[in-house]
Amino acid sequence: MPSRDIFSNLSPLDNRYWLSNPEVFTALSERLSERAMVRLCARVEAALVAAHVRRKRDSLPSLGSYDEAILAAILAKAVDETGPDAVAIEEKKTRHNIKAIVNVIQRHVPEALKPLVHLGATSADILDTARVLAVRSAVLEVILPLLARVELELCALARREADTPQVGRTHGQHAVPITFGFAMAEYAHRLGASILRIGPLAGDLRGKLSGATGSYNALSMIYADPLAFEAEFLGGLGLLPSGHSTQIVEPEPMLRLLLELDLSFGVIANLADDFRNLQRTEIGELHEAFGAGQVGSSTMPQKRNPWNSEHVKSLWKAFSPRVASFLLDQISEHQRDLTNSASERFVADWLAGLSAAANRMLSVLKGIVPDRARMLENLAMTGATLLAEPAYILLAEAGRADAHEVVRRATLAVGEEGLGFGAALRRDPGAWEALAARLKILGHDNAELFFSEPWKYAGRASEKARAVADRFEATMRQIISGGNAE
Repeated sequence: MPSRDIFSNLSPLDNRYWLSNPEVFTALSERLSERAMVRLCARVEAALVAAHVRRKRDSLPSLGSYDEAILAAILAKAVDETGPDAVAIEEKKTRHNIKAIVNVIQRHVPEALKPLVHLGATSADILDTARVLAVRSAVLEVILPLLARVELELCALARREADTPQVGRTHGQHAVPITFGFAMAEYAHRLGASILRIGPLAGDLRGKLSGATGSYNALSMIYADPLAFEAEFLGGLGLLPSGHSTQIVEPEPMLRLLLELDLSFGVIANLADDFRNLQRTEIGELHEAFGAGQVGSSTMPQKRNPWNSEHVKSLWKAFSPRVASFLLDQISEHQRDLTNSASERFVADWLAGLSAAANRMLSVLKGIVPDRARMLENLAMTGATLLAEPAYILLAEAGRADAHEVVRRATLAVGEEGLGFGAALRRDPGAWEALAARLKILGHDNAELFFSEPWKYAGRASEKARAVADRFEATMRQIISGGNAE
């Protein structure tokens, strides 16, 4: 087949994003490309031949000479010879991709084995099983370790900044103080929880060998227990049979995996959006790493745009909506129609888009620079009125039914008269006395000092940040090293 310059490709995945993610995309290509799918289909066909030989060796003298070692060598060579170029040439004649693969494999096995190629199978048995193998391998061996590396960086950031004061924000407004590590722990927990679900869902993907309608008609002509043969065949590939397939594997196991992956994609995009906003000039609490020769704008030399975070969000905008087509593929008329024939092919693209976003977020996290001084400045901007909540809580605990109104009036005095929050509270001697008494119970002997240090009112933010890191770090290292984290 003719070679193609990558810059002549239509999809940016095959030029721009490939160049930006060469290691990740090469690993995905080895598992999800058309070349990989042809090889996997050939591998599935070979596994089917091997299963037939094991069952028939004693009853068919012509198969007696094919012990396990000889059979494995013959079939491995046949799989190697069944490349996409040969299959593409054959498909021009057959106008059928699986039949083309069958014809090519049969050229490379002895006469005694040729009738066993594809025996008892329909095309979807081979294709669906191969696709499951492809996606499972891509997820468990490439995407899951990549997400785990993102999670590990998030945990490290949460732990490192566990005590860094930052103002909390709700509705875009200053709320009560938190720490930057606590803010990062939110994403670490959300992404970590998703990662822990992805592995088991990938492991639960199923294959099939149940024939044209899923009712084992063809295999029933060959074996008394076709379901046992299906289980034996799939076991050779490390798979379990679908609980109930038609011509195609039931869609829900794959759909559950893709939906969980999309949830992790959304967490990464949400993190990217927060990073982007925290880099606004008027906020300025974060900075992305900036290369020595990097340019932020073609006309404004001073610009240092949060383009990596924006890039992550943009990938999410481009790829997450494609999940709608995965949901639509859940519906197939009667025992099967072909309305998934095109849409299903784009699962590989979608997985590549997710991987590109995760890989970019990994680089962002490795280079993100928190501006701790600016965080403290922004927190101080609202002043001690950030402590309106604890003032209200303390007064209510002291039995003041008008606690909320007392504190509300004090905050108004701060805004309208320029008073300090402590001074505004002291206007009500009874309230101030009650506040001081309640604070003393909590170990704060100086009420004046308490209401002058709002950044210390951060609840359990620091502890929560460290607890989240503790929960996920060891498991993520296990996933990265290839261990079973289920």
